[in-house]
Formats: sequence, C-alpha cells, structure tokens
Amino acid sequence: MKPKVYIASDHAGFVKKNKLAELLSKEYQVVDLGPEELNPEDDYPVFAERIGNAVVEDPGSLGIIMCKSGEGAAMAANKIDGVRAALVWQPHLAVETRSDNDSNVLALPADELSLSDLSEIIDKFLTTPFSGAERHKRRIAEIEQIENEQTGTIE
Repeated sequence: MKPKVYIASDHAGFVKKNKLAELLSKEYQVVDLGPEELNPEDDYPVFAERIGNAVVEDPGSLGIIMCKSGEGAAMAANKIDGVRAALVWQPHLAVETRSDNDSNVLALPADELSLSDLSEIIDKFLTTPFSGAERHKRRIAEIEQIENEQTGTIE
C-alpha cells in the first residue's frame, strides 16, 4: 500500500495544491482535505486544523499545508496536540525537520516558491526518515511534555 499523505491549502495555494496532489498521487495515497474550489475568502486555520487532526488520527501519515507565507498555517496546525508542523522553504530544511524533529506536517509558502521548488521540498520531506537519535527523541519528548502541561495528555 502506498504511504498516505494529506494535503490542503487556503486560496493562496489552491492551484499549486491541486497540481502537487496530482503529481504526488503517482507514489502516494493522497487525501485532499480542501478546498475543493477556489474561494478567495477562505481562511487557512480551517484547513490547517483538518491536516493536523488527520495526521494525528492516522499514525504514520504525513501532512502538507499551504498558505501565502506558510507561517499562519504552521502556527494553526501546531495548535493540534501531537502535530509537529514545520515551515520550510529550502530542501535541506525539509530533510532536517524530518530527520531531527520527526515533523509530521509540512507548512509551505505558496506565494514564495515555484511548483518545481515546492515539489523538491515535498519530496525531501516525504522521503527522509526520522533519525531516531537519542538527543532528538529527548527533545521531542520535551516538546510533548510542554504540550501535555499546556493542553492535556497525548494518547
């Protein structure tokens, strides 16, 4: 079975999201969480929440969320317990956030990157495994501890 990838955007990333979903579907089971049609008035938190919830409820899956700068989408996704969303704009950062932080959501700046650049970053994110290094496991546990103290227990 193909690995599962959830993808969504707001209006700023709508066209690129659709093209990327089509490209990714050749190697991955892609689940498009919206929007289904372009709405210049939609808001990224709605889609970031969908991505975050989907990834947390489906262990082993990864998520991709786009908005104009990627910043708001990352902030919103990170409000979901268990999400480790990373704003990435360079391929080497996609590798580092997966390898070191075991990030499960990739936030991208739709207005700042070409389709080719986005595709390269996504490829690095989806193909880089978590290193499992003890120092990184410890840091992730520390993040989860903060999350638990603030919002409750991660199951």
